[in-house]
Amino acid sequence: MSAAKEGLVIFTANSNPSSRELGRRIAERLGVELGKVQVYQEANRETRVQIEESVRSEDVFIIQTVSKDVNTTIMELLIMVYACRTSCARNIIGVIPYFPYSKQCKMRKRGSIVSKLLASMMCKAGLTHLITMDLHQKEIQGFFNIPVDNLRASPFLLQYIQEEIPDYRNAVIVAKSPASAKRAQSFAERLRLGIAVIHGEAQDAESDLVDGRHSPPAVKNIGAIHPSLEIPLLIPKEKPPITVVGDVGGRIAIIVDDIIDDVDSFLAAAETLKERGAYKIFVMATHGILSSDAPRLIEESAIDEVVVTNTIPHEIQKLQCPKIKTVDISMILSEAIHRIHNGESMSYLFRNIGMDD
Repeated sequence: MSAAKEGLVIFTANSNPSSRELGRRIAERLGVELGKVQVYQEANRETRVQIEESVRSEDVFIIQTVSKDVNTTIMELLIMVYACRTSCARNIIGVIPYFPYSKQCKMRKRGSIVSKLLASMMCKAGLTHLITMDLHQKEIQGFFNIPVDNLRASPFLLQYIQEEIPDYRNAVIVAKSPASAKRAQSFAERLRLGIAVIHGEAQDAESDLVDGRHSPPAVKNIGAIHPSLEIPLLIPKEKPPITVVGDVGGRIAIIVDDIIDDVDSFLAAAETLKERGAYKIFVMATHGILSSDAPRLIEESAIDEVVVTNTIPHEIQKLQCPKIKTVDISMILSEAIHRIHNGESMSYLFRNIGMDD
């Protein structure tokens, strides 16, 4: 089972069989076979990795998708990277379509920036290059001291809209919060469609109330450093009633975002759009984590279809909810691997992508 291309070895680190499908697709497109490796859990829950072929002076690409047990997924990756490093691999490139802990990329109260910690661990283990897709915040690239290629899934989602939604010209791209307006604007400009923004929706995960600005709590009667100084208190935020900026009446509403995990905000957005006259509602996202009872909630909601890519395996969720559709992005990952291995420019994969995208 050696690689058909000289100097190229592809491993898939995830011990979960359903998560190996993306690796098989990429290897098939490149005309190679997956490298021989055993990844399993010991009886005491320790992760064991055993590489069963030589990787000396090879370009090793380790494909790792995030399973339900995210921490085991991370340990599998780190141990395999370190094993390849100690086996004298020339380059070790991680192919991690969904970067775990990407939402924990900002300081919140007395927490920590876990994305930075994870980046440091990967580099310390021996990673020399990273290929990922649609980072939650582009600034995460700066956490690494190695090259990072942040690919985009939007061309595949745009193609799905054009080919699978017959009357998409009567659609409007919707941002479910002002924070995702830039992504919605990018989709709208490429499809020559209008845009709508939902404002006033509760944003627990991204709220400024938990980012440390109110810690410690401001108390007016505490003495200032100098008796003559009094620091003005920040006026507390108050969410306005939910409003939709833009016309969605009699239109198809296409909500776009990078991650769909906890679906409560998407369900609330769908209900609001239905009340405003939208007759079909689609949700397009790169990473379909779909945790907990998300499939059931989607099936019972006003959402007509949820479209995600296969950066994260979600076969079980699809069985629970026929509304979930999958777009294959293995093509762009295999092209990135091919170009890096052959020392070719990556600019082709980023054509027509501006600085703000």
